[in-house]
Amino acid sequence: MGPLLKILICFYLCTGVQGINQIPWLPCQFTDEHVSMNSEGHIQTDLDHREAMLQFGQKGDAPVNPQAITFLITGSKLDLRKHLEGVEAEELECVLRRYSTEGIHVRWPAQGAQGYNRWYSATLKHSKGLFTVTGFLRQPTDQPPPGQQDYRSWPAIADREILTTTVAMAIKTQTPSVKAGLRSQQKLHCQFDVDHRGPNITVEWHWQHRGERTKLFSHTSRSGQTQGSGVGLKALAGGDASYTLPFTKMSSEGTYICSLSVIPLFTSLDINLQIEEPPRVSINVGPVLTLQDGGEQKVVCEADGYYPLDVEIVWYEQDPAVSNKRVGAPLPKALQNILLSSHKHNQDSTYTVSAFFYLQASLRASGRQFTCSVSHQSLRMPIRKSFILSVEEPSSWVFTLSVGLVFVFLLVVLAVMLQYLHSARKKWIEKKPY
Repeated sequence: MGPLLKILICFYLCTGVQGINQIPWLPCQFTDEHVSMNSEGHIQTDLDHREAMLQFGQKGDAPVNPQAITFLITGSKLDLRKHLEGVEAEELECVLRRYSTEGIHVRWPAQGAQGYNRWYSATLKHSKGLFTVTGFLRQPTDQPPPGQQDYRSWPAIADREILTTTVAMAIKTQTPSVKAGLRSQQKLHCQFDVDHRGPNITVEWHWQHRGERTKLFSHTSRSGQTQGSGVGLKALAGGDASYTLPFTKMSSEGTYICSLSVIPLFTSLDINLQIEEPPRVSINVGPVLTLQDGGEQKVVCEADGYYPLDVEIVWYEQDPAVSNKRVGAPLPKALQNILLSSHKHNQDSTYTVSAFFYLQASLRASGRQFTCSVSHQSLRMPIRKSFILSVEEPSSWVFTLSVGLVFVFLLVVLAVMLQYLHSARKKWIEKKPY
């Protein structure tokens, strides 16, 4: 085998390993909790934010940062990094916490799991809100849990301690925040993984808005009992618990909660759904508005059927001859004499408002372009509607009087001629001998 071929094979293997293990470690914040009873007899929780590392590797690996707490994730059937494909470490926010089983002890049925476990949660969020992942880390131990209020006597973790763990369960959403228009279909993503086959899983969806909480769907794998709709059972068997909203209404707005329970673990993800309906914009004049010098016209720009409430309407004036210039063109002038109507609440809970002004026509303003610009949070760019003003000189009163007199004269002549023809015809009939 030639040296060039060896180099190519080595390069291929190296890039392949790098592609599989895209993120070997992540800097995290370990939010530790110290629970105690205060002087008034109430439970008090003090949070301690500590430096930590989430490190992927094998048991016995040296820590990447010896000065931090290392959560060493060793190999299991569930690889947390598959939920992070195509993402750089700098784009992730990582928070680690202890997890209380509240005294529930169940032997975790994964291969090699023996004795007792200490549990931790790792929440990974994309900095731009593209997804949220929560994984449960299992640390085997021979110490039984202290009881229902185990959070009162958690074992201390040293600043440079290495905690060897495996990922037991994970849940992910690619839609942590959804903006939807009215009458649209939305799929709220929720995906989960468990490190062993045939787990006893309970999946639920709830909707919460303004203090009201409603169960939308529930399924328990052991009993097969299902309540509600919106989640496909075949997809659920493969770990896809996504919920489908077939037709969004204004009442669909709120927080949708996907929860997953595998005893003794329970977790949930919040998905915020916000309705955004863009406005329909119209003006009450055509592309060209023709007025006489000194005339007046009420010009109205209406934004109809938008949600939520806040909308901005601005009228601009500019010379269309220079508006297409890329360099050196003067900025459009915003009109100041604009009046706003009151907001109208439509039957579908959307809003309507108009901005209008009274246009005084003058010859020097002829050819000017007037533009209504409507901005709303549902729009990437403002909607603009424009018209051109055309101003004509008023006709002379002398000319108008002359035309009127000529018209009256012609009517008189026509009447006389008709009377003469009628009289002549009558005489001609009387002279006939028969």
